Amino acid sequence: MSVDSIVVLGVNHKTAPVAIREQLAFSGDIQIPLRKLMGIPHCVECCFLSTCNRVEVIFTSSRPDDAIRGVRGFLFENSSISEEEAIHYTFLHQGQEAIIHLFRVASSLDSMIVGEPQILGQLKDAFRDASEGHATGAILNRLMHKSFSVAKRIRTETNIGSSAVSISYAAVELAKKIFGELKGKKVMLVGAGEMAELAAEHLINQGVGGVVVANRTLDRAVKLARRFNGSAVALTELVEQLEGVDILISSTGAPGLILTRDDVKPVMRQRKNKPLFLIDIAVPRDLDPELNKLDNVYLYDIDDLTSVVEGNKAERDKEAGKAERIVAEETLKFLQWLESMQVSPTIIALRQKVEALRDRELARTFLQLKELPEKEKRSVEILAASLVNKLIHDPMLFLKAECPPEEKQQRLALFRQMFGLDQHLPSRKDSDETR
Repeated sequence: MSVDSIVVLGVNHKTAPVAIREQLAFSGDIQIPLRKLMGIPHCVECCFLSTCNRVEVIFTSSRPDDAIRGVRGFLFENSSISEEEAIHYTFLHQGQEAIIHLFRVASSLDSMIVGEPQILGQLKDAFRDASEGHATGAILNRLMHKSFSVAKRIRTETNIGSSAVSISYAAVELAKKIFGELKGKKVMLVGAGEMAELAAEHLINQGVGGVVVANRTLDRAVKLARRFNGSAVALTELVEQLEGVDILISSTGAPGLILTRDDVKPVMRQRKNKPLFLIDIAVPRDLDPELNKLDNVYLYDIDDLTSVVEGNKAERDKEAGKAERIVAEETLKFLQWLESMQVSPTIIALRQKVEALRDRELARTFLQLKELPEKEKRSVEILAASLVNKLIHDPMLFLKAECPPEEKQQRLALFRQMFGLDQHLPSRKDSDETR
């Protein structure tokens, strides 16, 4: 199978808005779309990836042009989108471009947030489902496993995932700088802003000891607290709760400050000046900027977090350059393996043909030399085998030599034509029957 038989077709956050992507997103038994894909004419192997930011089909085909139309039709069959619009919203990568794309997806170089780790797990799940559904074979099995090893190598050899590039994660990074380790620390969420929730999720992943949610609407506070296995309090209890928390994340819609320096100063005496980390993600601000003047109080607002993110993006872009070089290197390695898969059947066919011819000619010779002793017959057989090996040595080197994929295809076609490998080959059985 040639490199052009490998195709990736789909939509992602770069090619289509969420209104389009959500029409294609799939939930339920993943074996249903896999069976549909395998039923498309000329689709040999396939893997189906569906996330909030991308819906992609990785497949191999004996006739790619025909299969591409079928796969695109499958993606949009339950949408209200016309065929012309579908072509506009989809991307198509074939051959080497498809391999590079998959390696970049696995390594999160193609993600909205470069370096995020979730996509690799999603891709592994997609491959496991395809494998369990017997939708993959030799080519995709090798390609998918290679994409996982490329992602692992990039994580190991670069720092692409080490710097925060989202507001919520930047807050966690700053908290770790202040406290060192976050295990056992208590977090208070004030308000119900999305970024505050995301920051809380990141903090919980770091092993914080507990979560308290304060909100104007107590029902909302209870629901959110239940999500984090925490407790809920009224917003009026905010100041008295400060004595027992280490980190506060505020994201309310209040028109003015909800916590001032005068509120916190007496609390710090009660806390015996134990560090208090305050994150103000609200616009307008919830927390008094004067809080930063209190000893052991560390206040960061949205602008502080944004500057952290921008600095980290520059660092991550630098690391992304290193990652792209690894992708290019690993792509060449996979192409070499694919070439060997193409070359091996031709080499086997050549050896089978010349050995069959050798056996046939030896049989004819031995029929004429019936009185030849067995020792001399063995010497003739060794001579014939040696001649065959020497004669095909250079042609095999020619076939194995490195060259561009297009030239490799031309060499294979020329080689098979020169040696008549697509004609009927005399088998060993044929040769035996002439003895």
